[in-house]
Amino acid sequence: LDIGTGKVTEEEMGSIPHHMLDVCDPKDIYSVADFVVGATNTIKEIINRGNIPIIVGGTGFYIDTLVRGTSLPNVPKNEELRKELESKSKEELFEMLLKLDDNRAQDIDKDNKVRLIRAIEISKTLGNVPEIKTNTKYNSIFIGINPGDEILQKNIQTRLLQRLDDGMVAEAENLHKEGLSYERMRELGLEYSFLADYLENKKSYEEFISLLNIAIWQYARRQKT
Repeated sequence: LDIGTGKVTEEEMGSIPHHMLDVCDPKDIYSVADFVVGATNTIKEIINRGNIPIIVGGTGFYIDTLVRGTSLPNVPKNEELRKELESKSKEELFEMLLKLDDNRAQDIDKDNKVRLIRAIEISKTLGNVPEIKTNTKYNSIFIGINPGDEILQKNIQTRLLQRLDDGMVAEAENLHKEGLSYERMRELGLEYSFLADYLENKKSYEEFISLLNIAIWQYARRQKT
């Protein structure tokens, strides 16, 4: 998932060590709990070498869970509910979550069915929105870049067109040839969800670009929030 995710290139790394890249197969489910375990071990190794770890993202939910020690509700899988929810569209799932847990809906990736289903599963199981407890593990500084909406929108469009020029569609085609189903591709969220729709001829190329550009902008606004 190199181009679609905008993964840092060796040239961009500039000889600075980067960690937690290429840690799992796209076909496998990779949860926030998996991320916290891997990232915590990596942070320990960096600190033991006398260096300061810099966490770059990305998904605020993952960063909060790692840095602030957010305690996640221990809710088991509900296969019957998941089967029922799988048949619903992303839009229908988001509307359900909005009614169940408005706070979680504000920062979730609306194009990631896996996260939408899990959030609904937690809300339905507990009957209400759980109080998220934190146990801060690190003395951290949060740094954010805010260039303003106009510049941000231009940057998003420029970045999207650049990734298309770099072969983002061909990357998705190759992933499918190598066994990644379109269903699983959609579960990966945002870019890959729209790529799956385009490759299955559910959207024209022009619709694909236009709607994806809007979706990325909406996600960026949620990241700012």
